Amino acid sequence: MVQPYRIDGVDIGVVFPQTEIGHDAGGVRAYAEAIAELGYSHVLAYDHVLGADPSVHPDWQGPYDLHSSFYEPLVLFGFLAGFTSLGVVTGILIAPQRQTALIAKQAATVDVLTGGKLRLGLGIGWNKVEYDALGKDFSDRGRRLEEQIGLLRRLLTEESVTFDGRYEHILGAGVCPLPPQRPIPIWVGASSRPALRRAGRLADGWFPLVVPGHGLEEAVEEVRAGAEEAGRDPSSLGMEGRVNAGAGPDDLVKHLDRWRAAGATHLSVNTMGAGLYGADAHIAALAVAAEVVV
Repeated sequence: MVQPYRIDGVDIGVVFPQTEIGHDAGGVRAYAEAIAELGYSHVLAYDHVLGADPSVHPDWQGPYDLHSSFYEPLVLFGFLAGFTSLGVVTGILIAPQRQTALIAKQAATVDVLTGGKLRLGLGIGWNKVEYDALGKDFSDRGRRLEEQIGLLRRLLTEESVTFDGRYEHILGAGVCPLPPQRPIPIWVGASSRPALRRAGRLADGWFPLVVPGHGLEEAVEEVRAGAEEAGRDPSSLGMEGRVNAGAGPDDLVKHLDRWRAAGATHLSVNTMGAGLYGADAHIAALAVAAEVVV
């Protein structure tokens, strides 16, 4: 078996090409098996439940709409667990538009099926149309995420939970089976100052939306400040960067080096947005990138 890539302490995975892999279970399986054989350590998938119809929302300017294909990440990971040993990462799952207890149940199940290889990345999202359709308030999503993180940690470690929060209420109930990882690492996606501070205060790691030399350094300082305010050690937090496979070998090496120098603990190679479609095209691009990573 190929050993997962880990270079200078940095785990190297891939971004699942949600909108470009196609609607074929065989293709998804071939993709996952190929990246495991190439030696990547994990697959990261991000989340949208619904796409907006621009004909109904004439002011729509989001990057995705109802024609953009998205596999639900936790369902996808349950499928992958049946035939690979890959680590799986939600990068991110939009938590405030979901029931917290259901997230805990799904996350625990995925962690059991993968043998303790889930990283649960959470965020607040940006798509109000989606929130409205799921019956959740868009305006208080940041505050609700903060409460959800604390509740999730309890649901994923304690047999019986009683919780009376501002948004969530549970009386003597628990998830079974509990996950092998106790607790499952909870990461957050962060770009705004409040989100960056939230990452420092509450998360086990974070996903920057900026890159080295273009805002990352300032973002790192905000996360560090949030951690210190909460009495936490900033160096204990993980950070996952992203590099584009289509950048070319020389640029890919430079980007990898910059992320390592910035303190990244994980990296994901992204093949989306490079004009590729279908599993075979993405596998081929990741095979070329793997040669550079090695």
